[in-house]
This record gives sequence, C-alpha cells and structure tokens, in this order.
Amino acid sequence: MKGTASFVEGRVKDDSIWAVLHRECHLLFPDELFADLFESTGRRSVPPRIVATVMVLQRLRGLSDREAVEAFEFDARWKYACGGLDFDYPGFVHTVLVDMRARLARSERPRRIFEVSLDAARRAGVVSARRVLDSTPLYDAVATQDTVTMIRSALRQVLAAADGELDADLRAVLRRDDDYAAGGKPVCDWDDRVAREQLVADLAADAFAVLGVLDGRDLGPVLAQAAELLATVVGQDLEEDDGGGRFRIARRVARDRVISTVDPDARHGHKTQSRGFDGYKGHAAVDPDSELITDTVVTPGNAGDASVAEDLIDDLVNDETLNDEAKVYGDSAYGTGEFQQLLDDENITSGCRTQPPSAPAGRFGKDRFTVNLDDDTVTCPNEVTVTIRRGADGGGLASFAHHCTRCALRPECTNATGGRTIRVTAFEAALAKARARQTHPDWQADYRATRPKVERKLAHLMRRRHGGRRARVRGRPKVDADFNLLAAATNLARLAVLGLHSTPTGWAVTT
Repeated sequence: MKGTASFVEGRVKDDSIWAVLHRECHLLFPDELFADLFESTGRRSVPPRIVATVMVLQRLRGLSDREAVEAFEFDARWKYACGGLDFDYPGFVHTVLVDMRARLARSERPRRIFEVSLDAARRAGVVSARRVLDSTPLYDAVATQDTVTMIRSALRQVLAAADGELDADLRAVLRRDDDYAAGGKPVCDWDDRVAREQLVADLAADAFAVLGVLDGRDLGPVLAQAAELLATVVGQDLEEDDGGGRFRIARRVARDRVISTVDPDARHGHKTQSRGFDGYKGHAAVDPDSELITDTVVTPGNAGDASVAEDLIDDLVNDETLNDEAKVYGDSAYGTGEFQQLLDDENITSGCRTQPPSAPAGRFGKDRFTVNLDDDTVTCPNEVTVTIRRGADGGGLASFAHHCTRCALRPECTNATGGRTIRVTAFEAALAKARARQTHPDWQADYRATRPKVERKLAHLMRRRHGGRRARVRGRPKVDADFNLLAAATNLARLAVLGLHSTPTGWAVTT
C-alpha cells in the first residue's frame, strides 16, 4: 500500500514537528540508541525509533498512552513523522509505551531523548552561553489527604506488605475493630468532637503498636519503606495532649510535611505568598537566544528555586570555554548569596536579581549601615562602629546593644529592647556586589528584555490539558522523567521552526 509520505507531504508545514521528525527521526532516534535497553530480554516487535517518536508526539500533544497509540494507528501524520510508514502499518498496544518508559528509567541514560535533541541543537550552533532560570508548579496526580486518612492508609500499606507470622503479630496488637482492608476514611460521627478525638487516639495507638512490633526487625525493602512512611506520618501530624499518654492531631504544620501516602514525594508548595499548590515544581533553564530548554529538574513543591540552580547550569560550570561569555538570568528567587557567589567563582556574569534589604516598619534598612568586610565591622547611621561576631557557618552578627540606649536616632532605627542588630551572611560580599550591579540602567534594561522569555517557554510547556500543569504520574522520579520528555518534545518543535536538518557534515538550521 502507498506510504503516508506522498499523502501528508504538502499538507503539513516544512517547519512543523511532523516534518522535522519525518526527515530526521532515523538520525535522532536510531534503534542503536536504545540497544542497551533490550540486551537481556530482547526488544519488542515495534522498533524503538517508532516508540521514541510516538513518545515525543504524545508529550507534545498532551495525550494519554491509549490516546497516543490510537492517534498513531488512525492519524496519518503520526506515521508520516515516524519515517513515512505505510497507511496499513500495524499499531501496537499502549503497554509498549509503559514498557519503554520503565526501561529508560532503569537505564544509565534515562534522559537520552532529551539529550539527543539538545545535542543536535548544539551541533547546529543554536545554543548560546546564556541561560534564564525559572520554575512552575506541577500539581500532583492524587488527592491531598487529611491526617486520619493518611494514618489509616499508611497502616494499610504496612499490613499489606507483611505476611505470614509477622502479619499475625501485627494484627494481634491492633486496638480498633478494623481489618484495614478497604481504603477511605473510617466510620465515625464526624460532627461529634469526642468521637473524632477518640478515633485519632485509637489510630495513633494502632500505629505506635505496629511500629513497636517492627522495631529492631530485619525488614524487606517494601515493608521497610511502608514502615518509614507510617512513622513519618504519625510523627508529623500527631502530638500528645496536655495530659500526656493520648495523641491528637498536632496544632501546627510540620516542616516538609508529607501530604499523601499515595504519592509521598509530593509537598505543599507556594509559588507566591498568596498562591499555594500541592505537588511538585518543574525547574527549567532556557537559552533566551534560541528559546531552547537546556535542562530541567523536578523537586517537591516546597523546594526553593535556588536549591537546584547549580544543577540547571552545570553545562556552563563544566565548560570553561563558555565562562567568558556565559550569563545567567533569574528573578529574586535565584538572587541568593550562595548562588551569586557561585556565579562569581565560575566567572559567569550574573543577571539574577537580588532583593534589596528590607526596612522593618519604615525604619532604617540594612543598607543604611556601612558593612566593612575587610575589618569585619558595621557602622550605624549615628557613626557608631561595632565588630561582627562570626559563627561557625561564616555568618555573623553585629549588635549595637547599649549604644542604642541614648541614641537620638533610635525611634527611626529600632524598637527592640536589646538594641539594633545587623546580621551578615557568609556571602555578604557577593550580595553587596549584586545589589550594586543591578542598579545600573544597562543591567536593568538587559534583565527586562531577557528574563521574561523563560515565562513564555514555561507557558508552552503547560498549555496541554493532559500531563501539562497536572502531573500524570506519581513519584518525583517519574514526574521528573515526564517533565524532561515534555521539554525534549518542546525543543524539537522549536528546532522545527528553526529549520533543523542534517547535512553530510552534521546538523544545521536554516534560520
């Protein structure tokens, strides 16, 4: 039967993802690229090149596994993108995609689809030494659970993982009339405060009793993980009441709180002070010149943006030939002293904005004090100089204490009983340098013209309904792999616009 090439060609644009994959999928995703995935079991009947191409289109179009294989079977563009296959080329079951992702996750190069697309861009000369960093929320694929549901669910996981004699030992210490077989909330009169408190106390008693039986035993990996989760959930959400000996829901929010036993990696996050979410953060580094994504990282939702900033620019850090022209942009989340110091140490120009010192209640801000790092002193607006007392972490504190007692400027400076104190960090010099640098009009103009490009690219990543803003898998490693594949697909769509094509001497672009 006639192939799809003659039918589709001319009906799709030359700068579309369909056209670039049709031309280059054999070079981008040759079967040899995935040979190591099938060394022990042998590969499936579907060539890896076709599976990889379908995975790219699936992520770009925002389809589920079943929707993707259906599109491959009935949409001529998909077979065209896979090298111009015949119309009657057989389809495959959706588990082929599941299997391919699992094999990639277990391999030494789980990100190879992203890597080969970025490598083609580098060889075509369209990747510069500039990076813009930002993050976006990724909502988790499960419901956030309340304390009662989480404790009971964690207990169920422990009991399900135990068998034989250990299972009998665990069930022997349970107090509640509950076999922990079915999911969901236990039966309770939720309008009765006493009944609610008794339920929490009984669940806590069962949890601690189970953990007591497991303490000191040699556990298998699945049971050990379930026991650790139970201990975490109980420890973060329960506290002893004032009388002691009885547990209740804690009147506080634990740091790094687990929010679901179904996806223990997810966390409460805040993109801004007023905008919260549950799940993960997708971090990206973007080349503002070519608008290609150069790296991605996924973290729990409560991680700070700067915590993975170094990982996002490791290509610049590890390539000394780029340092003279390298520049990194980011909003104030990336303007920490530690990251500014790293950029200075690596001779990378900083386009990261650092917040100016705050002025509490309209009083003198830290910038009204002269910090002299050469002799480790701080001078206040009233010309009083004190010594910085350094701590083990390199930071320090300058206390004006009794100097504030009769100071005429005290009302404008502090209302603290012990007088004004100025805290300096181990990276105070880098912060001061950054704040001075960003006052220059040229720096500000460059920042305003460049940094917003990453926001547009993140909008491209999040535009699809399925697997865009909401994660379609559970667990940080899987979400990380999925986000990275989405970045690879978005890069290939961008490279199509740039006219990526192979030549006898390598990769090239037309624009």
